[in-house]
Amino acid sequence: MRIIVTENYDELSKKAADIVASQLILKPRSVIGFATGGTPIGMYKEIVKMYREGKFSFKDVVTFNLDEYYGLDRENPQSYYFYMMEHLFKYVDIDKNNINIPDGRAEDIEKECIEYEEKIEKAGGIDLQILGIGKNGHIGFNEPDVKFEAKTHLVRLDEDTIKANSRFFNSIEEVPTKAISMGIKTIMHTRKIVLLASGKEKAEIIEKMVNGPITPDVPASILQLHPDVTLILDREAASQLNIK
Repeated sequence: MRIIVTENYDELSKKAADIVASQLILKPRSVIGFATGGTPIGMYKEIVKMYREGKFSFKDVVTFNLDEYYGLDRENPQSYYFYMMEHLFKYVDIDKNNINIPDGRAEDIEKECIEYEEKIEKAGGIDLQILGIGKNGHIGFNEPDVKFEAKTHLVRLDEDTIKANSRFFNSIEEVPTKAISMGIKTIMHTRKIVLLASGKEKAEIIEKMVNGPITPDVPASILQLHPDVTLILDREAASQLNIK
């Protein structure tokens, strides 16, 4: 596990964008797994900036998002489809047919999850997966006590996750209680993982993830077993690690 500590959030965002850019330059037909939430927003801004500078193209890129809220349609401003369009996809030359995000309104959720896994396999697997981390250690929406062998599945969100995500909604009552998420097994099969964490509120869980036991109580701890993981942390998020 490689750990990069940056001075601040802006530097974290640039480092993350540089890794994505390198992937696309070296392999223009890359399959990229993207994440949502507050932390990756700066990274997306930097990616769009570099794209406009002509450093790479998205025309042959295939993308898979980690998750989507259950029950929200794509036009809902709080859906992760809407998020990805607003922060990245509408600014780059990606083929819309190459964008894959779970359908939160699918009538048959089990079928949707199976087909999502089949799409990933058909694409040749994910070359680079971007992750954030919740304060309870979740990656994607894989909450504590998740089965490590799980593939894409429907999950019930923890109260802590609902509370944390309520900042994006008008009220906590509007936050969906379920989501479709890539499973731990799917994430662990990706070739390269980059996890981003910013802020003092993430310091404790980052320390547990890096130095603690591998346990479903801290889903991100399983990343200790992945052969190619890079953590990009700002100083605050790294403050409980023994790093100078």
